[in-house]
Amino acid sequence: MSEIWVGAAFFGFVMTAVVLAGYVFMQRSGARRTDIPAGLTTEPALPPSRAVFFDLFRSIGENFPGSKDERNPYRIRLASAGYRWPSALPVFYGIKCGSALFVAGLLGIGALIYRGEASATLIPMAAGAGFGFLLPDRILGSRINARRQRLRSAVPAALDLMVLGIEAGQSLDQSIADASRGLKHTHPDLSGELAQLYLELRTNTSRADSFRNFGARTKEPELRKLANLLIDSDRFGTSLGPAIRTHAKYLRTRFRQQAQEAARKVGVKLIFPVFFLIFPSVLLVTLGPACMMMFQQLKALML
Repeated sequence: MSEIWVGAAFFGFVMTAVVLAGYVFMQRSGARRTDIPAGLTTEPALPPSRAVFFDLFRSIGENFPGSKDERNPYRIRLASAGYRWPSALPVFYGIKCGSALFVAGLLGIGALIYRGEASATLIPMAAGAGFGFLLPDRILGSRINARRQRLRSAVPAALDLMVLGIEAGQSLDQSIADASRGLKHTHPDLSGELAQLYLELRTNTSRADSFRNFGARTKEPELRKLANLLIDSDRFGTSLGPAIRTHAKYLRTRFRQQAQEAARKVGVKLIFPVFFLIFPSVLLVTLGPACMMMFQQLKALML
């Protein structure tokens, strides 16, 4: 009797595990089969601790006149860095203002402690305010460059997914949507760009304008080349599968050549640290004791 109950319990445990695993799999597959991938929401979903600072910076930045200008160049830069929310520009101005106040106050307190006079804090605070106001621009530029590098490295994988979809009989729009869903976890930046391209293709804008916007949003040359390829293929009616496969092969070859070129430059770049840092240390360790012994022996002979 005990063996029967053990077998029944094991059978019930296995059935429960299979049902739960199937339910989780169906939920995930249903989330993946949405037409529009996540990441293109109007406002970011932040935890309460960060949402407080987000609202604070936004309320400060909304007082700047440039935050309401649709032709503000910072909008293009923020979009290139991946911040396409409607409140991205006011938040950025608020961060600039907060950074200026923080650095100015930090330098002012340091000058007050060092000099002990309130009049000596004016110049450090003014310099700190200017430095703090320009610091977010430098950080934004570095984030733009990092995102461009991530987009550049993700283009071959996106082209492979698009080739698979096109050769399977799908349209170009549907293959772009499937490539966006496939890159959601591995390359979220390019996934968001492809999702926005898919949304623009579904609107009333022309296909050529959608592809041009796709290449011009991030100012990445590889995406611009891909946009020109899609425009030419759509204009002349050529087969997309062989063209995209050839372009992906060309990109992988060029990336490999760039990596080999960077590897060959390492030997030349190592000359300066080896000569100025490592070589003096080796000489000090190897010739130092010998020089000290020679100095002691010569000093004894002179005496």
